[in-house]
Amino acid sequence: MVNASIITIGDELLIGQVIDTNSAWMAQELNKIGVWVKRRVAVGDVKEDIWNALEEESRHSQLILITGGLGPTADDITKPLLCNYFNAKPVINEDVLKHITHLFENIFRRPLTENNRKQAEVPNTCSVLFNKLGTAPGMWFEKQGKVFISLPGVPLEMKGIMKDIVLTKLRDHFSMAVISHRTLLTAGVGESILADHIKEWESGLPSHIKLAYLPNYGMVRLRLTSTGTDKTLLENEIQAQFERVKNLAAEWLVTDEDLTMPQVLSQLLKEKNKIVGTAESCTGGYIAHLLTREAGASDKYNGSIVSYSNLVKKDILKVSPETIASAGAVSEETVLQMVKGAIEVLKSDYAIATSGIMGPDGGSPQKPVGTVWIAVGNKNSMTAHKFQFRFDRIRNIELTANTALNMLRKFILSDNDKAI
Repeated sequence: MVNASIITIGDELLIGQVIDTNSAWMAQELNKIGVWVKRRVAVGDVKEDIWNALEEESRHSQLILITGGLGPTADDITKPLLCNYFNAKPVINEDVLKHITHLFENIFRRPLTENNRKQAEVPNTCSVLFNKLGTAPGMWFEKQGKVFISLPGVPLEMKGIMKDIVLTKLRDHFSMAVISHRTLLTAGVGESILADHIKEWESGLPSHIKLAYLPNYGMVRLRLTSTGTDKTLLENEIQAQFERVKNLAAEWLVTDEDLTMPQVLSQLLKEKNKIVGTAESCTGGYIAHLLTREAGASDKYNGSIVSYSNLVKKDILKVSPETIASAGAVSEETVLQMVKGAIEVLKSDYAIATSGIMGPDGGSPQKPVGTVWIAVGNKNSMTAHKFQFRFDRIRNIELTANTALNMLRKFILSDNDKAI
Protein backbone atom coordinates (compact mmCIF):
# COMPACT_ATOMS: atom_id res chain seq x y z
CA MET A 1 0.00 0.00 0.00
CA VAL A 2 1.33 3.42 -0.97
CA ASN A 3 0.70 5.90 1.84
CA ALA A 4 0.51 9.60 1.05
CA SER A 5 0.52 12.87 2.96
CA ILE A 6 -0.90 16.12 1.63
CA ILE A 7 0.55 19.42 2.87
CA THR A 8 -1.43 22.57 2.09
CA ILE A 9 0.39 25.88 2.51
CA GLY A 10 -1.04 29.30 3.25
CA ASP A 11 -1.94 31.55 6.17
CA GLU A 12 -5.33 32.07 4.52
CA LEU A 13 -6.15 28.40 5.13
CA LEU A 14 -5.29 28.57 8.82
CA ILE A 15 -7.40 31.64 9.54
CA GLY A 16 -10.38 30.31 7.59
CA GLN A 17 -10.28 32.99 4.92
CA VAL A 18 -10.01 30.30 2.23
CA ILE A 19 -11.50 26.81 2.53
CA ASP A 20 -9.10 24.01 1.61
CA THR A 21 -10.81 22.13 -1.20
CA ASN A 22 -7.53 21.06 -2.80
CA SER A 23 -6.60 18.31 -0.39
CA ALA A 24 -10.10 16.80 -0.47
CA TRP A 25 -10.05 16.59 -4.27
CA MET A 26 -6.50 15.26 -4.33
CA ALA A 27 -7.34 12.57 -1.79
CA GLN A 28 -10.27 11.37 -3.86
CA GLU A 29 -8.22 11.14 -7.04
CA LEU A 30 -5.29 9.45 -5.34
CA ASN A 31 -7.58 6.91 -3.75
CA LYS A 32 -8.97 5.96 -7.16
CA ILE A 33 -5.53 4.80 -8.32
CA GLY A 34 -4.70 2.88 -5.13
CA VAL A 35 -2.94 5.50 -2.99
CA TRP A 36 -4.07 5.75 0.62
CA VAL A 37 -3.97 9.29 2.00
CA LYS A 38 -2.78 8.75 5.53
CA ARG A 39 -2.40 12.35 6.67
CA ARG A 40 -3.46 15.87 5.66
CA VAL A 41 -1.63 18.84 7.14
CA ALA A 42 -2.10 22.60 6.76
CA VAL A 43 0.75 25.00 7.55
CA GLY A 44 1.18 28.75 7.25
CA ASP A 45 3.63 30.74 5.19
CA VAL A 46 6.48 30.09 7.63
CA LYS A 47 9.70 28.47 6.41
CA GLU A 48 10.32 26.50 9.57
CA ASP A 49 6.78 25.13 9.62
CA ILE A 50 6.93 24.02 5.98
CA TRP A 51 10.35 22.42 6.50
CA ASN A 52 9.15 20.60 9.62
CA ALA A 53 6.07 19.40 7.81
CA LEU A 54 8.19 17.92 5.02
CA GLU A 55 10.40 16.17 7.57
CA GLU A 56 7.48 14.85 9.59
CA GLU A 57 5.38 13.64 6.68
CA SER A 58 8.31 11.87 5.04
CA ARG A 59 8.47 9.72 8.18
CA HIS A 60 4.88 8.57 7.63
CA SER A 61 4.45 8.34 3.86
CA GLN A 62 6.20 7.33 0.67
CA LEU A 63 4.44 10.10 -1.22
CA ILE A 64 4.20 13.72 -0.07
CA LEU A 65 2.16 16.21 -2.06
CA ILE A 66 2.42 19.95 -1.43
CA THR A 67 -0.01 22.54 -2.75
CA GLY A 68 0.35 26.31 -2.48
CA GLY A 69 3.07 28.91 -2.07
CA LEU A 70 4.31 28.96 -5.68
CA GLY A 71 3.15 32.41 -6.79
CA PRO A 72 5.20 35.41 -7.95
CA THR A 73 4.87 37.48 -4.77
CA ALA A 74 7.25 37.85 -1.85
CA ASP A 75 5.12 35.74 0.52
CA ASP A 76 5.35 32.70 -1.77
CA ILE A 77 8.32 31.00 -0.14
CA THR A 78 7.86 27.37 -1.11
CA LYS A 79 10.17 27.25 -4.12
CA PRO A 80 13.25 28.75 -2.38
CA LEU A 81 12.65 26.42 0.54
CA LEU A 82 12.45 23.40 -1.77
CA CYS A 83 15.78 24.41 -3.27
CA ASN A 84 17.31 24.24 0.20
CA TYR A 85 15.50 21.07 1.20
CA PHE A 86 16.60 19.17 -1.90
CA ASN A 87 20.08 20.74 -2.03
CA ALA A 88 19.35 22.40 -5.36
CA LYS A 89 19.92 25.70 -7.07
CA PRO A 90 17.31 27.64 -9.08
CA VAL A 91 17.60 27.52 -12.86
CA ILE A 92 15.42 28.93 -15.63
CA ASN A 93 13.42 26.28 -17.45
CA GLU A 94 13.26 27.53 -21.03
CA ASP A 95 10.03 25.70 -21.88
CA VAL A 96 8.27 27.21 -18.89
CA LEU A 97 9.65 30.67 -19.70
CA LYS A 98 8.42 30.39 -23.28
CA HIS A 99 4.96 29.42 -22.00
CA ILE A 100 4.84 32.31 -19.51
CA THR A 101 5.96 34.78 -22.17
CA HIS A 102 3.25 33.55 -24.50
CA LEU A 103 0.62 33.96 -21.79
CA PHE A 104 1.60 37.54 -21.01
CA GLU A 105 2.05 38.66 -24.61
CA ASN A 106 -0.95 36.94 -26.19
CA ILE A 107 -3.46 36.11 -23.43
CA PHE A 108 -3.01 38.56 -20.55
CA ARG A 109 -1.66 41.33 -22.83
CA ARG A 110 0.45 42.74 -20.02
CA PRO A 111 4.20 43.33 -19.66
CA LEU A 112 6.21 40.40 -18.33
CA THR A 113 7.70 41.56 -15.00
CA GLU A 114 10.79 40.16 -13.33
CA ASN A 115 8.59 38.49 -10.70
CA ASN A 116 6.64 36.78 -13.45
CA ARG A 117 9.85 35.71 -15.18
CA LYS A 118 11.05 34.13 -11.93
CA GLN A 119 8.09 31.77 -12.16
CA ALA A 120 10.15 29.90 -14.76
CA GLU A 121 12.86 29.22 -12.16
CA VAL A 122 12.83 25.68 -10.77
CA PRO A 123 15.22 23.69 -8.57
CA ASN A 124 17.69 21.86 -10.79
CA THR A 125 17.03 18.57 -8.96
CA CYS A 126 13.35 18.37 -9.88
CA SER A 127 11.38 17.09 -12.84
CA VAL A 128 9.15 19.87 -14.13
CA LEU A 129 5.42 19.19 -14.25
CA PHE A 130 4.16 21.52 -16.95
CA ASN A 131 1.28 23.81 -16.01
CA LYS A 132 -0.58 24.65 -19.22
CA LEU A 133 -3.25 26.61 -17.32
CA GLY A 134 -0.98 28.98 -15.40
CA THR A 135 2.51 30.30 -14.79
CA ALA A 136 3.73 28.21 -11.85
CA PRO A 137 4.95 24.75 -12.87
CA GLY A 138 4.62 21.73 -10.65
CA MET A 139 7.76 19.92 -9.48
CA TRP A 140 8.58 16.25 -8.82
CA PHE A 141 11.42 15.40 -6.41
CA GLU A 142 12.81 12.13 -5.13
CA LYS A 143 14.75 11.82 -1.89
CA GLN A 144 15.69 8.75 0.12
CA GLY A 145 13.14 6.62 -1.68
CA LYS A 146 10.31 9.10 -1.15
CA VAL A 147 8.48 11.13 -3.82
CA PHE A 148 7.67 14.79 -3.17
CA ILE A 149 5.34 16.65 -5.53
CA SER A 150 4.84 20.41 -5.31
CA LEU A 151 1.81 21.88 -7.07
CA PRO A 152 0.24 25.35 -7.39
CA GLY A 153 -2.45 26.29 -4.92
CA VAL A 154 -4.87 27.55 -7.60
CA PRO A 155 -7.41 24.67 -7.77
CA LEU A 156 -7.85 24.76 -11.56
CA GLU A 157 -4.09 24.63 -12.15
CA MET A 158 -3.48 21.96 -9.52
CA LYS A 159 -6.22 19.74 -10.96
CA GLY A 160 -4.90 20.19 -14.49
CA ILE A 161 -1.39 19.04 -13.56
CA MET A 162 -2.74 16.14 -11.49
CA LYS A 163 -4.98 14.89 -14.29
CA ASP A 164 -2.56 15.48 -17.16
CA ILE A 165 0.68 14.28 -15.58
CA VAL A 166 0.82 13.32 -11.91
CA LEU A 167 -1.69 10.47 -11.68
CA THR A 168 -0.19 8.65 -14.67
CA LYS A 169 3.35 9.22 -13.42
CA LEU A 170 2.43 7.84 -9.99
CA ARG A 171 0.94 4.69 -11.51
CA ASP A 172 4.19 4.12 -13.39
CA HIS A 173 6.39 4.83 -10.37
CA PHE A 174 4.65 2.79 -7.66
CA SER A 175 3.18 -0.69 -7.46
CA MET A 176 -0.35 0.13 -6.43
CA ALA A 177 -2.60 -1.90 -4.17
CA VAL A 178 -6.30 -2.30 -4.92
CA ILE A 179 -8.62 -0.04 -2.94
CA SER A 180 -12.32 -0.76 -3.34
CA HIS A 181 -15.25 1.31 -2.05
CA ARG A 182 -18.99 0.77 -1.95
CA THR A 183 -21.26 3.56 -0.75
CA LEU A 184 -24.96 3.79 -0.04
CA LEU A 185 -27.05 6.77 1.03
CA THR A 186 -29.81 6.66 3.63
CA ALA A 187 -32.27 9.32 4.75
CA GLY A 188 -34.79 9.55 7.55
CA VAL A 189 -32.74 7.69 10.15
CA GLY A 190 -30.14 8.92 12.63
CA GLU A 191 -26.60 7.61 12.76
CA SER A 192 -27.00 5.98 16.18
CA ILE A 193 -30.24 4.19 15.26
CA LEU A 194 -28.75 2.98 12.00
CA ALA A 195 -25.60 1.77 13.76
CA ASP A 196 -27.67 -0.16 16.30
CA HIS A 197 -29.74 -1.69 13.50
CA ILE A 198 -26.71 -3.09 11.65
CA LYS A 199 -24.37 -3.73 14.60
CA GLU A 200 -24.52 -7.53 14.37
CA TRP A 201 -23.55 -7.48 10.71
CA GLU A 202 -20.87 -4.84 11.33
CA SER A 203 -19.27 -6.87 14.11
CA GLY A 204 -18.85 -9.78 11.70
CA LEU A 205 -16.98 -7.83 9.00
CA PRO A 206 -13.53 -9.19 8.05
CA SER A 207 -10.69 -7.10 9.46
CA HIS A 208 -9.66 -5.79 6.02
CA ILE A 209 -13.13 -4.37 5.29
CA LYS A 210 -13.84 -1.11 7.11
CA LEU A 211 -17.21 0.58 7.57
CA ALA A 212 -17.50 4.37 7.84
CA TYR A 213 -20.56 6.36 8.89
CA LEU A 214 -20.78 9.73 7.11
CA PRO A 215 -23.73 11.74 8.48
CA ASN A 216 -24.75 15.00 6.85
CA TYR A 217 -27.93 17.10 7.13
CA GLY A 218 -30.60 14.45 7.63
CA MET A 219 -28.76 11.75 5.72
CA VAL A 220 -26.19 9.07 6.55
CA ARG A 221 -23.78 7.56 4.08
CA LEU A 222 -22.40 4.09 4.75
CA ARG A 223 -19.08 3.45 3.02
CA LEU A 224 -17.35 0.11 2.86
CA THR A 225 -13.62 0.16 2.08
CA SER A 226 -11.40 -2.81 1.41
CA THR A 227 -7.76 -3.10 0.39
CA GLY A 228 -5.75 -5.95 -1.04
CA THR A 229 -3.87 -7.25 -4.05
CA ASP A 230 -6.33 -9.62 -5.75
CA LYS A 231 -8.85 -7.30 -7.44
CA THR A 232 -11.39 -9.97 -8.42
CA LEU A 233 -11.42 -11.57 -4.98
CA LEU A 234 -11.64 -8.17 -3.31
CA GLU A 235 -14.49 -6.93 -5.50
CA ASN A 236 -16.54 -10.10 -4.99
CA GLU A 237 -16.03 -10.05 -1.23
CA ILE A 238 -16.89 -6.41 -0.71
CA GLN A 239 -19.92 -6.66 -3.01
CA ALA A 240 -21.29 -9.55 -0.97
CA GLN A 241 -21.00 -7.52 2.23
CA PHE A 242 -22.50 -4.49 0.50
CA GLU A 243 -25.58 -6.46 -0.54
CA ARG A 244 -26.08 -7.55 3.08
CA VAL A 245 -25.97 -4.02 4.47
CA LYS A 246 -28.22 -2.77 1.66
CA ASN A 247 -30.87 -5.29 2.70
CA LEU A 248 -30.51 -4.30 6.35
CA ALA A 249 -30.88 -0.60 5.54
CA ALA A 250 -33.55 -1.06 2.86
CA GLU A 251 -36.16 0.88 4.86
CA TRP A 252 -34.11 4.09 4.59
CA LEU A 253 -32.15 3.43 1.39
CA VAL A 254 -31.98 6.30 -1.09
CA THR A 255 -29.34 4.93 -3.47
CA ASP A 256 -26.65 2.27 -3.56
CA GLU A 257 -24.34 4.56 -5.52
CA ASP A 258 -22.02 7.31 -4.30
CA LEU A 259 -24.44 10.08 -5.24
CA THR A 260 -25.85 13.16 -3.53
CA MET A 261 -29.57 13.64 -2.96
CA PRO A 262 -29.82 16.21 -5.81
CA GLN A 263 -28.07 13.77 -8.13
CA VAL A 264 -30.45 10.97 -7.18
CA LEU A 265 -33.50 13.15 -7.81
CA SER A 266 -32.06 14.46 -11.08
CA GLN A 267 -31.51 10.91 -12.32
CA LEU A 268 -35.07 9.97 -11.39
CA LEU A 269 -36.52 12.98 -13.19
CA LYS A 270 -34.46 12.13 -16.25
CA GLU A 271 -35.73 8.53 -16.22
CA LYS A 272 -39.33 9.76 -15.96
CA ASN A 273 -38.78 12.57 -18.48
CA LYS A 274 -40.35 15.01 -16.02
CA ILE A 275 -39.58 18.55 -14.88
CA VAL A 276 -39.66 20.10 -11.43
CA GLY A 277 -40.03 23.67 -10.21
CA THR A 278 -39.61 25.09 -6.72
CA ALA A 279 -41.44 27.64 -4.59
CA GLU A 280 -39.09 28.53 -1.77
CA SER A 281 -39.71 30.74 1.21
CA CYS A 282 -37.50 29.72 4.13
CA THR A 283 -34.86 28.06 1.91
CA GLY A 284 -34.42 31.24 -0.13
CA GLY A 285 -33.46 29.51 -3.37
CA TYR A 286 -31.12 26.95 -1.84
CA ILE A 287 -33.02 24.02 -3.34
CA ALA A 288 -32.69 25.69 -6.73
CA HIS A 289 -28.95 25.98 -6.13
CA LEU A 290 -28.65 22.28 -5.29
CA LEU A 291 -30.55 21.23 -8.40
CA THR A 292 -28.85 23.60 -10.84
CA ARG A 293 -25.29 22.85 -9.84
CA GLU A 294 -25.71 19.48 -11.56
CA ALA A 295 -24.81 19.44 -15.26
CA GLY A 296 -27.82 19.16 -17.54
CA ALA A 297 -30.19 20.66 -14.96
CA SER A 298 -32.07 22.63 -17.64
CA ASP A 299 -33.61 19.38 -18.89
CA LYS A 300 -35.14 18.62 -15.48
CA TYR A 301 -35.65 21.95 -13.77
CA ASN A 302 -37.68 24.95 -14.93
CA GLY A 303 -36.95 27.44 -12.18
CA SER A 304 -37.82 28.80 -8.78
CA ILE A 305 -40.02 31.43 -7.23
CA VAL A 306 -38.33 32.65 -4.08
CA SER A 307 -41.47 33.75 -2.29
CA TYR A 308 -39.81 35.09 0.82
CA SER A 309 -42.53 37.65 1.43
CA ASN A 310 -46.25 37.03 1.75
CA LEU A 311 -46.76 39.51 -1.09
CA VAL A 312 -44.98 37.19 -3.53
CA LYS A 313 -46.86 34.19 -2.19
CA LYS A 314 -50.16 35.95 -2.85
CA ASP A 315 -49.44 37.84 -6.07
CA ILE A 316 -47.34 35.29 -7.98
CA LEU A 317 -48.15 31.89 -6.45
CA LYS A 318 -51.79 32.83 -5.85
CA VAL A 319 -51.83 31.74 -2.23
CA SER A 320 -55.12 32.92 -0.80
CA PRO A 321 -54.86 35.97 1.48
CA GLU A 322 -57.46 34.32 3.70
CA THR A 323 -55.23 31.26 4.05
CA ILE A 324 -52.26 33.35 5.16
CA ALA A 325 -54.47 35.36 7.52
CA SER A 326 -56.05 32.32 9.14
CA ALA A 327 -53.37 29.59 8.98
CA GLY A 328 -50.24 31.69 8.59
CA ALA A 329 -47.41 31.61 6.07
CA VAL A 330 -45.87 28.62 7.84
CA SER A 331 -48.69 26.14 7.47
CA GLU A 332 -49.88 23.09 5.59
CA GLU A 333 -52.51 25.07 3.73
CA THR A 334 -49.99 27.66 2.51
CA VAL A 335 -47.37 25.22 1.20
CA LEU A 336 -49.99 23.16 -0.61
CA GLN A 337 -51.22 26.28 -2.39
CA MET A 338 -47.59 27.21 -3.14
CA VAL A 339 -47.10 23.84 -4.87
CA LYS A 340 -50.24 24.35 -6.95
CA GLY A 341 -49.17 27.86 -7.91
CA ALA A 342 -45.62 26.82 -8.77
CA ILE A 343 -46.82 24.05 -11.08
CA GLU A 344 -48.99 26.53 -12.96
CA VAL A 345 -46.56 29.45 -13.11
CA LEU A 346 -43.43 27.37 -13.81
CA LYS A 347 -45.15 24.92 -16.20
CA SER A 348 -43.61 21.97 -14.38
CA ASP A 349 -44.73 18.40 -13.77
CA TYR A 350 -43.79 18.54 -10.09
CA ALA A 351 -43.17 21.24 -7.53
CA ILE A 352 -41.58 21.57 -4.12
CA ALA A 353 -42.67 24.25 -1.63
CA THR A 354 -41.06 25.26 1.65
CA SER A 355 -42.09 27.66 4.38
CA GLY A 356 -40.62 27.84 7.85
CA ILE A 357 -38.88 29.71 10.64
CA MET A 358 -35.13 29.23 10.31
CA GLY A 359 -34.06 31.36 13.28
CA PRO A 360 -32.45 32.61 15.33
CA ASP A 361 -35.50 34.86 15.79
CA GLY A 362 -39.08 34.86 14.59
CA GLY A 363 -40.47 31.91 16.52
CA SER A 364 -43.50 31.76 18.80
CA PRO A 365 -44.86 29.24 21.34
CA GLN A 366 -47.17 27.88 18.63
CA LYS A 367 -44.49 27.87 15.91
CA PRO A 368 -41.02 27.80 17.48
CA VAL A 369 -37.78 28.34 15.56
CA GLY A 370 -37.12 25.32 13.34
CA THR A 371 -40.78 24.79 12.42
CA VAL A 372 -40.96 23.95 8.71
CA TRP A 373 -43.74 22.89 6.37
CA ILE A 374 -42.75 21.17 3.13
CA ALA A 375 -45.10 20.16 0.33
CA VAL A 376 -44.48 18.27 -2.90
CA GLY A 377 -46.79 17.17 -5.63
CA ASN A 378 -48.11 17.25 -9.16
CA LYS A 379 -51.30 18.69 -10.61
CA ASN A 380 -53.35 15.71 -9.42
CA SER A 381 -51.91 14.94 -6.03
CA MET A 382 -50.00 16.70 -3.27
CA THR A 383 -48.67 15.89 0.16
CA ALA A 384 -47.33 18.08 2.98
CA HIS A 385 -45.46 17.38 6.20
CA LYS A 386 -44.44 19.42 9.22
CA PHE A 387 -40.92 19.20 10.61
CA GLN A 388 -39.32 20.58 13.73
CA PHE A 389 -35.61 21.15 13.19
CA ARG A 390 -33.48 22.15 16.15
CA PHE A 391 -30.26 23.61 14.80
CA ASP A 392 -28.85 26.96 13.71
CA ARG A 393 -30.19 28.87 10.72
CA ILE A 394 -27.76 27.48 8.10
CA ARG A 395 -28.15 23.89 9.18
CA ASN A 396 -31.95 24.22 9.31
CA ILE A 397 -31.91 25.46 5.71
CA GLU A 398 -29.70 22.53 4.65
CA LEU A 399 -31.95 20.05 6.43
CA THR A 400 -35.07 21.54 4.90
CA ALA A 401 -33.61 21.40 1.39
CA ASN A 402 -32.45 17.79 1.61
CA THR A 403 -35.68 16.70 3.28
CA ALA A 404 -37.70 18.37 0.53
CA LEU A 405 -35.70 16.68 -2.22
CA ASN A 406 -36.18 13.32 -0.53
CA MET A 407 -39.91 13.95 -0.14
CA LEU A 408 -40.24 14.55 -3.87
CA ARG A 409 -38.13 11.46 -4.62
CA LYS A 410 -40.45 9.30 -2.53
CA PHE A 411 -43.53 10.97 -4.01
CA ILE A 412 -42.40 10.17 -7.54
CA LEU A 413 -41.76 6.55 -6.59
CA SER A 414 -45.07 6.19 -4.74
CA ASP A 415 -48.60 5.53 -5.91
CA ASN A 416 -49.29 9.28 -5.62
CA ASP A 417 -47.55 9.73 -8.95
CA LYS A 418 -49.68 7.33 -10.98
CA ALA A 419 -52.14 10.02 -11.98
CA ILE A 420 -49.58 11.96 -14.06
